[in-house]
Amino acid sequence: MKKTILVFSLLILALILLFQISSYSINSGNLKTEFVIAIIAIIFFIVGIYINKKSLHKTVVDSKVINHQKISELEITPREYEVLQSISEGLSNKEIADKLFLSESTIKTHVSNLLVKLNAKRRTQALQIAKEYQII
Repeated sequence: MKKTILVFSLLILALILLFQISSYSINSGNLKTEFVIAIIAIIFFIVGIYINKKSLHKTVVDSKVINHQKISELEITPREYEVLQSISEGLSNKEIADKLFLSESTIKTHVSNLLVKLNAKRRTQALQIAKEYQII
């Protein structure tokens, strides 16, 4: 965190310095405006590439180890587990029913059973609890 703050502080300081030098050069008549704009654009381009490489392309270690013992402890049936996975995909009850070839009322029953077994009040809370238990 401190390294990130230091890097951005140095970038801001360098940009302010660049703007001051370019302002002085333009006012003194030694430099054309187009040249200053081109230099600033190139610097922003380089900074953008640097930030992109540092922040967006981090390798994420994904530990998707499913705790099957916890699923059996909670007595979640295979069909309820399928419904839970579909909920985690962001599907509505109707979409889950279409996907699993069940009626919407059956899905509602499975969802309410899941909420009871996970001791949750809402679907989002059930997903949070399921992630804590590492079952999805």
